[in-house]
This record gives sequence, C-alpha cells and structure tokens, in this order.
Amino acid sequence: MNIRTLLSLLFLAVLTPACNASAPVPSSQSTIEDQKGVEVTVYNSNIGLVKDTRQVTLPVGEGELRFMDVASSINPVTVSARSLNFPDDFSVLDQNYEYDLISESRLLDKYVGKKLKLLRWDETLSKKEEVEATLLSNNDGQVYQIGSEIYLGYPGTKVVSSIPESLISKPTLTWFFSNKNTKSHTLEVSYLTGNISWKADYVATLAEDGKSLDLSGWVTIDNQSGGVYKDARLKLVAGEVNRVAEPMMARKAMRSDMMMVNAAAPQFEEKAFFEYHIYDLQRRTTIKDKQTKQISLLEAAGVEARKEFLVYGAANYYFYASPGQKQKQDVNVFVEFKNSQANQVGMPLPQGTVRMYKEDTDGSLQFVGEDNIQHTPKDETVRLKIGKAFDIVAERVQTDYRQVSKSMHETEWEVTIRNHKNEAVVVGILEPLYSDWKVLTSTHEYKKVDANTLRFDVPVGKDQEVIVRYRVQVKS
Repeated sequence: MNIRTLLSLLFLAVLTPACNASAPVPSSQSTIEDQKGVEVTVYNSNIGLVKDTRQVTLPVGEGELRFMDVASSINPVTVSARSLNFPDDFSVLDQNYEYDLISESRLLDKYVGKKLKLLRWDETLSKKEEVEATLLSNNDGQVYQIGSEIYLGYPGTKVVSSIPESLISKPTLTWFFSNKNTKSHTLEVSYLTGNISWKADYVATLAEDGKSLDLSGWVTIDNQSGGVYKDARLKLVAGEVNRVAEPMMARKAMRSDMMMVNAAAPQFEEKAFFEYHIYDLQRRTTIKDKQTKQISLLEAAGVEARKEFLVYGAANYYFYASPGQKQKQDVNVFVEFKNSQANQVGMPLPQGTVRMYKEDTDGSLQFVGEDNIQHTPKDETVRLKIGKAFDIVAERVQTDYRQVSKSMHETEWEVTIRNHKNEAVVVGILEPLYSDWKVLTSTHEYKKVDANTLRFDVPVGKDQEVIVRYRVQVKS
C-alpha cells in the first residue's frame, strides 16, 4: 500500500463519523388514526389518567417520534411509554412536550423584524392593494414600517410566507427513541391530564306519605382537557386522592345545568379499589373536548325514608339573662334513608348533590329542596336537609335566669310549637349544652344524645300548640 492510499483511507476514517453525526435523524409521527384503544380514568380532583394505545411502525436504530393528538392539559412529567408486544426493543431516550400552538398572535410574534404582506380591498378603485411591510412590534397591536414611514396598525389581511417550525397545530409529545425491531409496536402511552372531572348528581322523588322515595343517580363528566377520547373505556374513581399542588394543573370549576332525563338501567359496575371506589362503565363511550356528558349511575325504587322536623338551640343561651320576648326559630326539615341492599340501594354513593322532588295534588313533580352528600359507604345513613317547614312554628322565650355562683348559671325556658298542618307531627328540639350541666325540671321527657346535647321529641297534633318548659343548670 503506497503512502497516498494510506492517507486517503485515514482521511475517510476521520470524515465518516463527522458525516454520520450531521446526518438527519429519522423522523416518524403518530396521530389519533393509529389509535387502537383508549382508556380514561377520571378522578374527583380534576385530573384524569389517559392510556392511549397505538400501532406504530418505527425505523430500526435511533430516531424521532412525534406523538400527536394528546390532551393540551397534559402533565408532561407523568408520561410513560412502553411497547406491549416488544418491551425490550423500544425505549424513549428523551422527551419534549411542544405546546407553542399556531395562532395569529404567536405567528406575528415570530415575524417581528421580518417582512410580510398586507392586503386590502380599495373600494374607490375596486381593486386589491398589496403592501410589503416590516413588522416592528406585536405588543398591544402591530407596528409596521412601510417604506420610510412607521404605521401604528394597518387595515387589511396579513399574509406571511411560511409557518416557523417552532409553531405547531396541536400539542405534541416528541420522543428521541431507540428501536431494535422491524415489526410494528403496540405502544401504550399513559399520562395524567388536568381539566377533566366528574361529579355525581341524584334525583330523589318522595312518596306522598313521605315514608319512601325513588332514587336515581347520574354521573356528570366535564372534559376541558383539550383531548378527544373516542370509544374510550371509562372508569371513575371516588375518594380523596392526595396530590402535590402543581401550578400548571389549574383547577377549573365544573358546572352543569343539564336537566335530568328518564334514566336507563345503571351502566356502571362498582368495585372497591385501594382506599377508594372505582366505577367501571360497562360499555365504551366517546368523550369530546369541551363536552359535558351524563351517564346513568343507579336506579332504586321504594327506598324506605324518614322525614324529621328539628329545632336547634344555641350554647350561649344559658349563660346570661335575655329579654322575656319570644323569638321565632326555624323548623328544619330533614329526610334520611339507609344506604343498604335491604333498603333497595347498597351501592357506595359518590359525593354529589341530591335534588328532591314530590308530586303535587295535580300529579306534577315539584322541586322541594336539595343537599350535598359526602362519599357514603354501603350500610350508612344518608341525611338530607331539604328546607324549612312553613306550617310549623317554633318560638323560644327565657322565663327565668339566676346566677348561682361565679361559674354556675341557672335558666328556665319555654319552647312553643304550633302545628298548622293537616296531620300530627313530631318535632325534635336539640339543645347544645357544654361543660357541666343538668336538667332540674322538665314538662316533657328528654334524652341525653351525647355529652353536649339534650333532645326533646315533642308530638304535636293537628292545629295544636304544645309548650315545652324546662330548667337547666350549666357551669361556664
């Protein structure tokens, strides 16, 4: 081998790595058209877990994959990608989340200092006028240089020559990957996204006698995540999932004014899951972006219920003298039922709002009140504050006060209940008594509900008045 050939070979050996380093990386892209399935798990805390499965063919070696059509509210640090069929042959080396979306404002930002065209229709000459301008600023309006003059804004249509590569039409995950297989991969990509949430709403129809009700439950899903989930498998998780606050995952209040319609059969299967409950929709559904969707959760008829009237006292009544003038008090109306299978329910009830209706004398359903419930396990009691009684009047007056010692107070009370309904009722009177206390005298039987509560249950006949008198000693 002569010296010239040796030098040529050495030159090629040095040049080849440099050429390879500057060679373009193979680029691929995956859109929603590649999707083979999607699963969405929605939590109460305004987040969703998305599992997006796609069939993707990639070049062997290292390359770039643009994974498009993801939710715009995605949390990029939660992304996980794996090949289901060839897990050892595919890996993500690094990831970028591109969300600089094309808009008029962002496009003009990119053209600051560059030339563009301005088109307008000249009405006088009935022809199109074209002007070349340099965009000097896009802050609070546009500033142009046309020739030697500066224009603060200019009428007409703005025309640019191209879209910069840094602007994209939709949010995209870009991966630098390593692939060892020539066959297509079934990629499962999972991530958390914000701005998707769900809540439960219930409709309770109270029977004429108030002793039973029919209950239907609905799930309302609000998707503002910027993603479309077509033919998705849907799961809902009820419970308080602890999360670390992240500024980018801004919460957005969910509101639904949709009217309830006649419910179909319940469509969710409920199961215990960790310390929560999971509700699995037994069919696939499409959840569009910026859509509120309602799905039937449960149907229960003939649920045994109990209506209760309650009057509440106040702890500060017992430590000072008050004027001997009667004070009217609210008579609160509650309805409660046992969430048990024996009582036709028995499904763990997610937190939500229960709206109660009752038929009037014409047979038309009328709204009578609503209340929120917390997550309620099976075999627990659901208690709803519905409103205030119109035809039951309660009045309270202090008839005596005596300070026995510096810390001991003695008071006497009259609580008057008048019933103007066409039926007899029982009204509960709850008196909060803190510290050391005892009842000295009473006209009615009472019970000690707990360490700090005294209760009277007072039967009051139709169009009757009952006065409850009692004397109590309280230590401050």
